Amino acid sequence: MPADPLHRAGTPQRSATSQPKDGSRASAIEVRRSSRRRRTVSAYREGDRTVVLIPARMSEAEEQRWVSVMLDKLAAQESKRTLGDGELAERARRLSEQYFDGRARPDSVRWVTNQNTRWGSCTPAERSIRLSHRLQGMPEYVVDYVLCHELAHLLVPGHGPHFWRLLEAYPRTERARGFLEGVVAAERLPHVPGARDE
Repeated sequence: MPADPLHRAGTPQRSATSQPKDGSRASAIEVRRSSRRRRTVSAYREGDRTVVLIPARMSEAEEQRWVSVMLDKLAAQESKRTLGDGELAERARRLSEQYFDGRARPDSVRWVTNQNTRWGSCTPAERSIRLSHRLQGMPEYVVDYVLCHELAHLLVPGHGPHFWRLLEAYPRTERARGFLEGVVAAERLPHVPGARDE
């Protein structure tokens, strides 16, 4: 990397601000490189921008990998704050506006503790959506996907081709589905005794 006065002085170097590729709500990602930073990587939200702080010596490939890791960490931290039913309903309203032109309008959206085999459910006749409490603490984009899935059911009851085309509006559908499939697969793994269990 060529030496420049800012780099030698240890002042953070700013990379070009970029748009997230994964459909996250942050409108921009800014990577700041610092020669003072040796090994640690950190990130925080600054308005609608995500700032990722990395060591100046990192390669482009390492930068991309760490940006992805830090975006996931931030999303997980943010989703650990448990939303109340009112906040969940407001989130559903915003998602409906953003991805379904406001056409999916539930009368109620709430957390429930009696859904252990499904992530969410919808009763179109009552215009009600229920999300499993097991989603609490999962990344925000996963909760948003389940909300979008149930909102789409207010418009299309079954899981036919029209339903899946409608759900494609949510840009992180595949990633969220993969996350949930991983959770289900992990739950099916047999318990492997540790050293303390023997």
